[in-house]
Amino acid sequence: MKKIGLCVCYDTKNYGSQLQVLATLKKIEELGYDYEIIRYKKKLTPLFLLQSLPRLINPYFLKSKLNKIKKRKLISKYPDVREKVSIRNKRFDEFVQKYFSKLSQEYYGYRALVKGTQNYDLFLVGSDQLWLPNNMGSKFYNLLFVPDRYPKIAYATSFGVSRIPWYQKNRTKKFLKRFNYLSSRELRGAQIIKDLIGKEVKTVVDPTLLFSNDEWLNFIPEQKVIQDKYIFCYFLGTNINHRKIASELSKETGLKIATIPFLDNFVKYDLDFGDYQLYDIDAMDFVNLIRNAEYVLTDSFHGTVFSILNHKKFIILNRYDDNSKNSRNSRIDSLCNLLGLSERRYNPEQDIVASINKEINYTIVNQKLNELREDSLQYLTDALRKV
Repeated sequence: MKKIGLCVCYDTKNYGSQLQVLATLKKIEELGYDYEIIRYKKKLTPLFLLQSLPRLINPYFLKSKLNKIKKRKLISKYPDVREKVSIRNKRFDEFVQKYFSKLSQEYYGYRALVKGTQNYDLFLVGSDQLWLPNNMGSKFYNLLFVPDRYPKIAYATSFGVSRIPWYQKNRTKKFLKRFNYLSSRELRGAQIIKDLIGKEVKTVVDPTLLFSNDEWLNFIPEQKVIQDKYIFCYFLGTNINHRKIASELSKETGLKIATIPFLDNFVKYDLDFGDYQLYDIDAMDFVNLIRNAEYVLTDSFHGTVFSILNHKKFIILNRYDDNSKNSRNSRIDSLCNLLGLSERRYNPEQDIVASINKEINYTIVNQKLNELREDSLQYLTDALRKV
């Protein structure tokens, strides 16, 4: 039996990331393959520090690090919030311990990582925004650490941005050309690959969409987190107007608002936003919050995914300005275009109640999704079998 070395972002404090890893593992097991999630810890040697210097002038890397520092600093001013966030982080860690048991030994340092490749037959990098510009320097998610002789597969891996910075194009070309099988989660990602290396690649669904809602019920039994009827607001961005739109919907419908605050950012407005501010929540609870909501408002890709899978009435609000260099809207745009759900994008010229109550023909959506699911599964099956 072939053993797959998986490069996935399994230990991040993000519900969507953990769920897409879970889906990837479930599908690989279902297809009859053995695997390990590769654990890599960077070793701070003089050479590593020297090679890392270019990252210090990478605006994407710097912004990511500064945002994390800013968030920690702001949360530290509110001891009660800090304690609640700590409880949530513990739930994230417990999810990893419970569901991600096939972990490799910890490869400490780049040399150990390269040497460890001999423990596997092929390598797969799976979904999520693992090819973000600020990840380029790690040589991990782009599989640059893997010797040429080993097969390499990318399943639904996302660049996360609509364009590659000019100064990274040559290095991006280099790692893309080394893959035996390439696929992208977004139409824009497929176009980026074609523009860079002239190769047509398949657009496949996120791993979470490889399973139907009924199949997800087998992994995550239905359970009510909140007993009352509610609007679930899952916002990762900082736009205050999105919160005000949610409050308008709440006022018009008489429904209370449930939130999971301070995930990616600290937004002071969120200290008083929502009737249910939830912290003691893991990825299972996250799915059930969407399942049992009357309405969902979100700026999140996986918030959108599970709203679709659960046939919810939902509206997507743009987390980023489309003209922003850091915009990651393309992944949601792609999903909506493929499934004929572009009208679920928030339109400020329309009343929010009328917009969210607009009927969705989920019969047609499911037909399109089933076709995409089957096509994506065929790609993954062929890639694993033929390498």
